[in-house]
Amino acid sequence: MKLKKQEKLNTCITFNSYFYLVNNATFDKVLKIIMKKLILLMGFVSITANAQVLHHKKEFTRQDSLRGTNNEFRDWWNVKHYKISVEPISEDKFIKGNVDIKFDETSKKHNKLLQIDLQTPMEIKSINLNGKEVIDFKRDGNVYFINTEKSKLKSKDNLLQISYSGNPRIAVRAPWDGGWIFTKDAKQRDWMSVAVQGLGASAWFPNKDYLGDEPDNGMELEIITPKELLGIGNGRLIKQEKRNGKNVAVWKVINPINNYNIIPYIGNYVNFKDTYQGEKGKLDLDYYVLDYNLEKAKTQFEQAKLMLKSFEHWFGPYAFYEDSFKIIEAPHLGMEHQSGIAYGNRFANGYLGRDLSGSGWGENWDFIIVHEAGHEWFGNNITEKDVADMWIHESFTSYSETLFVETYNGKEAGSEYVRGTRQSIQNDIPIIGVYGVNQEGSGDMYSKGANMIHTLRTWMNDDEKFRQMLREMNKEFYHETVTTEQIENFMANFSGLDLTAFFNQYLRTIKIPVLELKQNGDKIDYRYKNIVDGFAMPLRLKNSKEIIYPTAEWQTLKNSSIKKVIDITIDPNYYIETHIDL
Repeated sequence: MKLKKQEKLNTCITFNSYFYLVNNATFDKVLKIIMKKLILLMGFVSITANAQVLHHKKEFTRQDSLRGTNNEFRDWWNVKHYKISVEPISEDKFIKGNVDIKFDETSKKHNKLLQIDLQTPMEIKSINLNGKEVIDFKRDGNVYFINTEKSKLKSKDNLLQISYSGNPRIAVRAPWDGGWIFTKDAKQRDWMSVAVQGLGASAWFPNKDYLGDEPDNGMELEIITPKELLGIGNGRLIKQEKRNGKNVAVWKVINPINNYNIIPYIGNYVNFKDTYQGEKGKLDLDYYVLDYNLEKAKTQFEQAKLMLKSFEHWFGPYAFYEDSFKIIEAPHLGMEHQSGIAYGNRFANGYLGRDLSGSGWGENWDFIIVHEAGHEWFGNNITEKDVADMWIHESFTSYSETLFVETYNGKEAGSEYVRGTRQSIQNDIPIIGVYGVNQEGSGDMYSKGANMIHTLRTWMNDDEKFRQMLREMNKEFYHETVTTEQIENFMANFSGLDLTAFFNQYLRTIKIPVLELKQNGDKIDYRYKNIVDGFAMPLRLKNSKEIIYPTAEWQTLKNSSIKKVIDITIDPNYYIETHIDL
């Protein structure tokens, strides 16, 4: 297979390092090292390249546009509140329920059709709008168009009531693919949940499935289950009762919440509680696990308070004190469901027991608790408007792992961790996806994105200013949906740096900057190559205050004590490559 230039460089480095090892160690040792690297790489691939349910299409359909844009059927109304009722029938892999959608009419001049998303094979059974039955609605693939022409819409507080049912898409390998999960626990009892990031909440209930419109006043989720099961949702439990021989639990969130985070968990759950004294006072902690895992959870979930201490320091206060913080055992690895993160890491440290960075630092803490909770700040508090900008969720959250390591093990440990994650970077496609068609970018949004942020921090060379930037970002965009442009502009303004070319380089291309060095007599020349126009990030030498200012043009190192090119070592915390012409 013909390798690209960048792939050739990486292959050469890898083979050279193994050649050295073969000449200095036993074959068995070398084999163990190689296998360890392969295992780590496979682990990274599982969480990055396959961590979303969207495929990288090259051609898009009308259905993609209907889902991915704030189109003429969506832009004239704003969701205020969801009230959802759902009842699963496990043996039939069937669900039924009702949804009340309260919304405001934001424009009087608009298309009379209102778009509601509900993916096949789920079906809408009936619709009422402001108390009157609507019979004029039709299906178009994964959307329904409701004709509001004869309805007396109000500027405020319109009520759309929908009855729905069907056999929802079943997740085969959640959360890597999306859908409803019907499974059994270790005692062969029913255990159910949902994972729909990317796929969308419309896989199981009717809604405005657009990330740019969160319900301003939160939501209620009623979960109806057989009497032996408990239904757990986001936010706080406001009602629990018996109804017709079934358990009914009602959960309430008062803060805005993105649709894919609205999740029922259904199983033989037991609960234990704790509190955390945080920046905004007492935060209620609620933990729900299967009954036979209670004692393990009591020990493992103590890490939640360590996480909260670290992230409130770096990012500012947790954004959902009113809704509490919960960890809920799930029949899949994990997801960032707001105020109720899904947990399936087997009550062990690492990522299913592995350190994905290969640095050793990832073995000391529970990856799912730290990573998924990191999303409460980036993903849940600050939410992208378009799936193409999912890096806002994943890059900052992946970097939260580094900051957690740094909090408890020091800055160099954190740096070693994030540099270790570079082994997973594929540079296959850009981090930013295709706008308007529900299309995410590369899985590199995790590790490459984290290393981009670490590179910017290294460039800023002011850790306190960097910390304040992250805190102010969560304050500036508190409970808001944002674009990449907004985040880029904020970081540029706060740092005081021209970051246009920087973000273009790392977010919009697959090119990694290469610092080229060559000996020119008793002088050293240097330049950047493999860069976008205008890329000119200064570089600090390792363990030195000396800075060079490379551009695309050759320059000569001046006023330096370093005379030999082989003696130049760049601070490794910049995500660049170095090539020496000897």
